[in-house]
Amino acid sequence: MAKEIPDLVVEARAGTGKGAARQARREGKVPGIVYGDGKDPQPIQIEFNSLLTKLRAGRFLSTLWNLKIDGQDDVRVVCRGVQRDVVKDLPTHIDFMRLHRNTRVNLFIHVNFENHEEAPGLKRGGTLVIVRPEVELVVTASEIPDHITVDLTGKKIGDTIHISDIVLPNGAKPTIDRDFVIANIAAPSGLRSEENEEAAAEA
Repeated sequence: MAKEIPDLVVEARAGTGKGAARQARREGKVPGIVYGDGKDPQPIQIEFNSLLTKLRAGRFLSTLWNLKIDGQDDVRVVCRGVQRDVVKDLPTHIDFMRLHRNTRVNLFIHVNFENHEEAPGLKRGGTLVIVRPEVELVVTASEIPDHITVDLTGKKIGDTIHISDIVLPNGAKPTIDRDFVIANIAAPSGLRSEENEEAAAEA
């Protein structure tokens, strides 16, 4: 279930500070920094268009990246922050954190819902109400799942799906202690009014 680690190609950036960052932006690059793992921070820059494409594709902050810098060993990183222009909402700076294979890290993992056709509640016209499309988990850097799966088989109208109903990958655990709701199956409005009428008649 662990995902293949995608490459992220960046360049080493000469110099730090506002002047160097402005120069990078003038050249169509987004300045950034790589820190952690007990090593000196490494100033970097990444092609603006390449970064924007990846950001718009989603899950950028929940992806473990294989960072490639020419002339240096590859390093595994996660993005720890993207600063954006307050007006244009475009990236202006990016932070990455180096990880060991055994590093534990908090990441938001996508939730997939499967077997819709096997859910009696949906067949009766019920609606799947997704409360959490992503769940924050503590995971090991070498075992970051691409997603977690909710099996809707047998789910009826009124059923609620909690985090405890999901089989999590080995070593993964939610960052929240309580048994929170992932989704539920709501009755269609027509069915709700029918049930209300039946209940009134029985009373």
